[in-house]
Amino acid sequence: MHSSTDIRTNNRFFQALDSGRPLLADGAMGTSLFALGLISGESPERWNLDAPERVRAVHQNYVEAGSDIILTNSFGGNSFRLKLHDLQDRVFEINRLASELAREASDSADRTVIVAGSMGPTGELLEPMGLMTPEACSAAYAEQARGLESGGADMLWLETLSDLNEVRAAVAGAREASDLPIAVTMSFDTNGRTMMGLTATEMALALTELGVAAFGANCGNNLGDTELAISQMQQATPDAVLISKANAGIPEWKGEGLVYSGSPAVMAAHADRLNSASVRIIGGCCGSTAEHLHHMRQVIDGDIAAPDIPAPGGSSPASVPTDGPRRRTRRRR
Repeated sequence: MHSSTDIRTNNRFFQALDSGRPLLADGAMGTSLFALGLISGESPERWNLDAPERVRAVHQNYVEAGSDIILTNSFGGNSFRLKLHDLQDRVFEINRLASELAREASDSADRTVIVAGSMGPTGELLEPMGLMTPEACSAAYAEQARGLESGGADMLWLETLSDLNEVRAAVAGAREASDLPIAVTMSFDTNGRTMMGLTATEMALALTELGVAAFGANCGNNLGDTELAISQMQQATPDAVLISKANAGIPEWKGEGLVYSGSPAVMAAHADRLNSASVRIIGGCCGSTAEHLHHMRQVIDGDIAAPDIPAPGGSSPASVPTDGPRRRTRRRR
């Protein structure tokens, strides 16, 4: 294990944070893989084994769009989720490959691009509501973390969680296996709470106590709910490094599939509001593509004016003016 000083000094994520500039995370992995031929019900993580060139292409597109952080194709890479596809004995291999593919795209860039090891929920309920013990939960995340670090991840990124006890067990397992910094995002989609009833304020206070490197909201019911959750976190923990990685609007059935309502312009306006509120890490989740991220990058950097699109439902992060387009001084990246 390394000292905390060594990690802070040498880790790409901390170095990027210390630069003081806003960081652009990537968009959706699943949305991009479906566009490349993934079939509903298939394991996206299996593509690390069977179609690595397609996974690498998704990462490359996000790098070229301007993302500073790319998440590995390992959201369902824990043993509980992989067991559904009879892949539970290949956890380490699948996660190592996931990091290696993202690392290849990252290393091809002419700037620093951080590889974040994506770790989604187990899909199981902890005791007493379910059968999973905290120890089994921690062990699953530890196994995944080892694979991600082995493949070259710069950090571990727990996402789309709803149960604070699962977060605690996951963080404990990740820390048992790795020294990498940990980010946590939870999904607020039930009247401003997670599926398990947690408020954004409660989450922020609890994760501050856990000492994770960054935390915030991802996925969620709509842009307004995510922005409101970020505002509440900001008010509760004003010094925290916050993350917003919202869906591209609301899913709508069109023809035979789901289409998200948020255009690149909608997501660019969303990114502008967050950036104006000093949210440090901004990206997209379901429905977000490289085109969305490119527009978000341009607005954050001040290359184009923010689209004149108000916050949905009138809710937006603290201190964000929404009175029309504006251009800021270009930021270096």
